[in-house]
Amino acid sequence: MASPLNQVDLSCQISRSEEEPRLAQAQRRLLHLRLVSAGLLGDGQLGPGLLVLFEGWDAAGKGGAIRRLVAPLDPRHVTVASFAAPTEREIRHHFLWRFFPLLPGLGGMTVFDRSWYGRVLVERVEGLIDQKTWRRSYDEITTTETALVSEGMVIVKCFLHISEEEQLKRFEARQNDPLKKWKLTDEDWRNRAKRTEYEKAINEMIEKTSSPAAPWDLIPANSKRYARLAVLETVITRLEEGMNACGIEVPPSKGDDYSA
Repeated sequence: MASPLNQVDLSCQISRSEEEPRLAQAQRRLLHLRLVSAGLLGDGQLGPGLLVLFEGWDAAGKGGAIRRLVAPLDPRHVTVASFAAPTEREIRHHFLWRFFPLLPGLGGMTVFDRSWYGRVLVERVEGLIDQKTWRRSYDEITTTETALVSEGMVIVKCFLHISEEEQLKRFEARQNDPLKKWKLTDEDWRNRAKRTEYEKAINEMIEKTSSPAAPWDLIPANSKRYARLAVLETVITRLEEGMNACGIEVPPSKGDDYSA
């Protein structure tokens, strides 16, 4: 059986002329759904909290996808949180502890730029934890996600996948742009040198933690335009499913097609 990453069609593209109207349409649709879910439109009933979680290769375009995702929303109605290595205080707690204060409540929305999956990716590959610990973490993560969904949360997990060749192209572009070179670090190059190890960890992560409650959505990201639109349309689909599951009436889309 082919690994999850090998099943992603990285040739997916979209022209600018097709992307722009679909992106605007999708952003408006997301705004409508969020206002209903937040109780600001409709009967005032709060819908499910929405957690959109981003993982992906360095330079895969997570930042650009997040910007397009939150652009139509009132900043008061969404939280974007970025996670790096845990602090000394955070290390003293269970690895999931630091994420919980930022989880959305009913009607809320949070975006995680990187997440608790660092436990089974960076911490695993870099040898920061032993094998027994990272293997145990799969069940801890899936159990937690299932519990959150059972309590009324929608969890959308997007992994942005790019080829090794495309990643190198983007690294070099950043290195040669004085306004973007700050984005490229020695750690990025070290991670790239361990791509085979990371591929193994990513594939296993997807297989072990893609559950009915919180499946992974693998986003082809060699084309940034395609990836940004695919993320938006994926979030819309997942949110509509979650609203239906919670008994919140999903407003009609007036015949517009929001599928990825």
